[in-house]
Amino acid sequence: MTTSDPFSNALSGIDNAEGVGHLTHTIQPASNQIGSVLEVFYDRGYIDGFEFVEDGRAGRFEVELKGAINECGPIKPRYSVGADEYEQWEKRYLPARDYGTLVVTTSHGIMSHYEAREQGIGGQVIAYVY
Repeated sequence: MTTSDPFSNALSGIDNAEGVGHLTHTIQPASNQIGSVLEVFYDRGYIDGFEFVEDGRAGRFEVELKGAINECGPIKPRYSVGADEYEQWEKRYLPARDYGTLVVTTSHGIMSHYEAREQGIGGQVIAYVY
């Protein structure tokens, strides 16, 4: 079965697995974008780790969960955000100030909104996690 949006399916799968209390989750098919978002989740302490497994097709990610995610999901459509506009999007998608992370794609790669604000660059908001 093919999926119309593997990125959304990956994030909703992580959210569902966390909600049920699973310790691992498999994301298939893998992509560079999903890998970069998982890297942000790992850097911010939401997952214990992840590993890419080559299976002869598109590959898959084995994600080790730690129960730290209350909710995560994609942001559609991908809104453009200026370097000074992150607070507006925090209010819209995160439950409290400095609680949770927005994942932003910039010209310097995919990063958290904290890193983007620190570097003074804008981009597109693609996901949230808290």
